[in-house]
Amino acid sequence: MPNRISAPERRQSIIQAALALFSQKGFRGTTTREIAREAGVSEATIFKHFATKEVLYSAIIDAKARAEEVLAAAAEAAAARDDAGVLTAVATIILSRVEKDPAFMRLLLYSALEGHALSEMFFTTQVRRTHQFLADYIGSRIQEGAFRSVDPLLAARGFIGTVIHYLLIHELFGVPRHAHLSSGDVIALYAEIFLKGLRS
Repeated sequence: MPNRISAPERRQSIIQAALALFSQKGFRGTTTREIAREAGVSEATIFKHFATKEVLYSAIIDAKARAEEVLAAAAEAAAARDDAGVLTAVATIILSRVEKDPAFMRLLLYSALEGHALSEMFFTTQVRRTHQFLADYIGSRIQEGAFRSVDPLLAARGFIGTVIHYLLIHELFGVPRHAHLSSGDVIALYAEIFLKGLRS
């Protein structure tokens, strides 16, 4: 007789099934019946773990997107005033997260296009915090005279936007990656180009 899976494992399997379907059909286009079928459980089991579809969606964001990881990875480099290290840390976490689970990026795009309230929640708790961290660092380096005077928030958005665009063309549109460049090589190149434009 097969072993019964634990409640946390069951919850995780539901999250993964919902993520796959939401990323393919959007939040509104996915039913709890479809999620149950994908996860191999009953609808009642889904509602036992998640009271509503919105709660399930929120759990996906909580499980998959943690701004703390980005900020912690960059904090040490920021304290050392390692400009390239800060940019590399931010970009590496973003790239590795999406490359590991590309469905999450599609889910976020769907939720934004559908105008779902949880899209705003993701932006507020995750995206805005990362932008603000990088903007604060850039602002401090401007005050120290290391960077020329620019709008720190626009600069932060510009760098993160470069990384996101790279992911979009490869993960969403399927443009082949450069065979001779690893993700680390790409990140290093973007950081170098960006810093050359910022430095005094």
